[in-house]
Amino acid sequence: MKREAKLLKKKAISSLILSVDHFNASSNTGRAEAVLILLDHAFEMLLKASLVERGARIREKGAANTIGFDHCVRKALTEGGIQFLTEDQALNLQIINGYRDAAQHYMVDISEQLLYTTAQTGLTLFRSILKTVFNEEVADHFPERVLPISTVPAVDIAELFHDEVETIRKLMQPGKRQQTDALARLRPLAIMEEALQGKNQTPSDEQLAKLGKAIQKGRQWHEVFPGVASIQITSKGYGPALEMHIVKKEGVPIQLVPEGTPNAGVIAVRRVNELDFYNLNTTDLCEKVGLNQTKCLAVIWHLQLQTDPDCFKEIRIGKQVHKRYSQKAIASIKAELAKTAIEEIWTKYKAEKMLGRRRIPA
Repeated sequence: MKREAKLLKKKAISSLILSVDHFNASSNTGRAEAVLILLDHAFEMLLKASLVERGARIREKGAANTIGFDHCVRKALTEGGIQFLTEDQALNLQIINGYRDAAQHYMVDISEQLLYTTAQTGLTLFRSILKTVFNEEVADHFPERVLPISTVPAVDIAELFHDEVETIRKLMQPGKRQQTDALARLRPLAIMEEALQGKNQTPSDEQLAKLGKAIQKGRQWHEVFPGVASIQITSKGYGPALEMHIVKKEGVPIQLVPEGTPNAGVIAVRRVNELDFYNLNTTDLCEKVGLNQTKCLAVIWHLQLQTDPDCFKEIRIGKQVHKRYSQKAIASIKAELAKTAIEEIWTKYKAEKMLGRRRIPA
């Protein structure tokens, strides 16, 4: 492991441990802010460690400072030969970074259930990146007793946002004089919506007031936050092995925009040169996974990789169409071969091919 990556990873794990400590604190004084700020710092250090380990630059030529959070996420999501994030993971990181921005620079009133969801999905994502890039388990860096815990049972995103909107509606009733409290409570919901709509900015008071008026008028949560209505929170396992993910149901609508567009979210930025992202042809992919072409195509068929836009794309250059694969395709194939024997996949593929049902062109 590279020395710089090792030191950055150590800082990332230290901040993660402190974030979990504050989550589990018995006092609520500054608790939410500490959790969000430290969790965000943990991810920035982990992203930089991962980029360095994979050979990417984290400091532009002649620059005094390293690249920022958004730039790290963009490189980890789109740069060929470096990529280790999915779009769902990038969305999660952008939401966490938005919460941190609000907590550090102004104020945010985040409910216990939303804080728990943020902490637990964050821990799951940290575990995933650490395993993918460094092949380390996050549990090896924690005492066995430590994990984010909550006395309030987790609920699905629909129930969570419904309850939050109803609380905000009550705070905004005439005569309550709790407008500022209502906007602070509304802010984390709006941050999540902005991220899911492909934007990267903390909502202004004017934007929050507009959302507040819609809630006052009786609009339902899914009408006010359509982006949030298109995601779900999934979980599996329990105790220290609990995994919680924020995932898109059928794809959050993202408008692709050119690099440098003001306030554009990370995943809304166009992959300027898609050949940098889909940087493997079939021969390259076969070499990377250690298979001959026919058996590699069998695994591609088995995993249906050519239906996964994060792994495969046909790119037209002039009159020619090139079949290209991303670095994620390598990881997907290797992960499958670790649990399923190639001969088992090959046997099924041959049987389908003989029946004329399936053929994967190179």
